[in-house]
Amino acid sequence: MKRYFWGLRLIVSLIIIVVGIMSDAVLAQGPIAQQTQTSPSVTTELLRKESGLREAFSKKGLIWPAREIYIRSFKYDSQLEVWARNSDNEPFKLFKTYKVCVMAGTIGPKRIEGDYQVPEGFYYISGFNPRSEYHLALKLNYPNESDKLLSDKIKPGGGIYIHGNCVSVGCIPLQNDQIDEVYLMATAARLNGQEYIPVHVFPVRFDNEQSLAYYTKYTFNDVDQQHFTASLKPVYDYFQQHHELPLIGVDLQGDYNVLN
Repeated sequence: MKRYFWGLRLIVSLIIIVVGIMSDAVLAQGPIAQQTQTSPSVTTELLRKESGLREAFSKKGLIWPAREIYIRSFKYDSQLEVWARNSDNEPFKLFKTYKVCVMAGTIGPKRIEGDYQVPEGFYYISGFNPRSEYHLALKLNYPNESDKLLSDKIKPGGGIYIHGNCVSVGCIPLQNDQIDEVYLMATAARLNGQEYIPVHVFPVRFDNEQSLAYYTKYTFNDVDQQHFTASLKPVYDYFQQHHELPLIGVDLQGDYNVLN
């Protein structure tokens, strides 16, 4: 018997019915930047960024405000990608790759409070902080179902964000002008009805020979880490092949499983 948390397709299938109505409502309310509840100075900068995003989306054949996005990050490679699509009837397109400016900890999942590790696994955005001390911040739902089984039962840690200010003690930090864009896209997608915005964090890019060589060397004697990563890679492979997200389950051992 398995314990499951359900991925993007199931939720989007319920949401897609109202996306058209929600999109019209968002457009009627004006710029996304004016709906972020930031300080006036940040809102002014976001308005400038939104104009650029609208143009960049158009060049990619994407509709602004963003309808649906997917974020994935690679720890060793210090990269964060934002993918987008106009509806669940089409594959995701890579919109932009951002440089993660600092990496806290090492390769490997987060397992206890204070270990300075960036989590590895499959998450979603669970909170928006437009007035963060780190400029802007998007909260991840760490610990997820896998982490609850495999991490410290009393103090697994928490408070994991994608944020600005280029500092980190276990989060995914970007430069402020970068988090401006990511925050705007996430806000647009949420306002357009995407309740579940997935964020996948991998130890390395599995298609990069240098990164894979480093991972192999780093985990040479770490059987537990190799086993955990082996449950992450099928999700990466599925997306690389289809540019769609699979349904992901978590079994009683905390391992991830592709369900389709």
